[in-house]
Amino acid sequence: MILLRCRLFLCALAGLLLSTGSAHAHVGNKDIYQTVSAGPYKLFVTVRTPLVIPGVAGIEVRSSGAPVHAITITPLPLTGEASKHPPTPDAMKVSGSDPAFFTGSLWIMASGSWQVRFHIDGSNGPATASVPVPAVPTQTLRMQRPMALMLSVLGCILVLGATGIVMAAVRDARLIPGAPAEDSRRRRAFVAGLVALLFCACSVYLAGKWWKVEAADYRAGMHRNSQLRTTLNGNRLDVFLGDPDPDDPATWRPVQNSQLLADHGHLMHLYAIRWPEMDAVLHLHPVPNSNAGFSETLPSMPPGTYHLYADVVFRNGFPETETASLSIPPALSSAPLGSDDASAAPPAISTTQLGPESKLPDGYIMRWDKPQTLTANTPYNFVFHLLDPHGNPAADMQPYLGMAGHAAFVKTDGTAFAHTHPDGSAAMPAVVLANESSGTSMSVMAGMDGMAASSMSMSTEPLSSTVSFPYGFPSGGTYRIFIQMKHGTRVETGVFDATVN
Repeated sequence: MILLRCRLFLCALAGLLLSTGSAHAHVGNKDIYQTVSAGPYKLFVTVRTPLVIPGVAGIEVRSSGAPVHAITITPLPLTGEASKHPPTPDAMKVSGSDPAFFTGSLWIMASGSWQVRFHIDGSNGPATASVPVPAVPTQTLRMQRPMALMLSVLGCILVLGATGIVMAAVRDARLIPGAPAEDSRRRRAFVAGLVALLFCACSVYLAGKWWKVEAADYRAGMHRNSQLRTTLNGNRLDVFLGDPDPDDPATWRPVQNSQLLADHGHLMHLYAIRWPEMDAVLHLHPVPNSNAGFSETLPSMPPGTYHLYADVVFRNGFPETETASLSIPPALSSAPLGSDDASAAPPAISTTQLGPESKLPDGYIMRWDKPQTLTANTPYNFVFHLLDPHGNPAADMQPYLGMAGHAAFVKTDGTAFAHTHPDGSAAMPAVVLANESSGTSMSVMAGMDGMAASSMSMSTEPLSSTVSFPYGFPSGGTYRIFIQMKHGTRVETGVFDATVN
């Protein structure tokens, strides 16, 4: 039994180590990048969400503003009774070479909406802030061949060793030391060895069956985004969220609009990108047309196939990005672009590589302070400037949907999409829930270059024509970046390309 337990432990350990998942709502983006302003302290937070649940999240913090002496971190559910009872916090470790850089790790014990609460001790006294973290396993990977070979060899050694021990015990246990075993004892030892070998083989087989059942249960319990269904009638697009009933796939279970939270005044943010050239992009906001549907009267769109990315936030603060495809026919009758909507028609991705300067249709220019090199899984704070036709900072800057700007990072092979804001990649309703649960006012949290999301539109200070977005590319390859900023009544969309090592 000891040998069987060892084999089961090794199999379970290997399965845990080798199963992976993507725990982030944005397509192909696992990690969270967020800027946090807690009073005089400014933090650039990176949360590397765990690959499995339960699992360990890695936390990185770079501080600026007032000096920070120490930071502790606590994992908490975003909502519910458990969010009111935090466990003992863990201290982050300060870098020996950089006193402004802190690292730490936390166990995330269940799937769902979580938050990491930061307790900051610095030169201006204590402060608290929270960053929401959606954590779910979404996929598993097959065991790597070297690990499988190593475990197979170890298993064979254990089985053969157990068989040899049984044979030696039956053959030699009652012999006088040094006396030869009789033929009858050898025969009994051989039979006992066969029985032991058969027992071990059956144990391994049953353990394998048990593991497959456990793996199937794990896969069945993994998070799956809701599905996006679309219907196009003329230029009216109807969008529905829901899931097939697992017991009856023909039955559609719609997501009710009452299950969603408004994000920047809209229940849904819908990006439509013409594929594969990415030469047309629209940022739309369908409005509810029933208890479980949305509608949008489409503006002018070139015909072709579009990839749709619909961002929604559920009432527990969990964000999702649902995807679908849409075919736009030629000569589609169109309506004017909505006041909160934006569009752009950049050159095809196959014909040109866009540089750090994007010339806009009205003569304005959007400029990107592009780093010399870009590498995957590295936190960046990307800075963009909106300039007037004379090269001066744009005047009369206005918040676009309550923010200094919006950004979409899209990989050209379709494996990654992230709709982000100047405060980071976390959904604003989740940020509000996290900071309300920690007792932190929205006026001291991150957002839009020092202005809170809830009060930005009422600020009397002029809005800067420079905006920054914290983000890290999830993998190498080519990305197209769409940046939206607003001056006066016009929403500008700058388009840039990036090659990531």
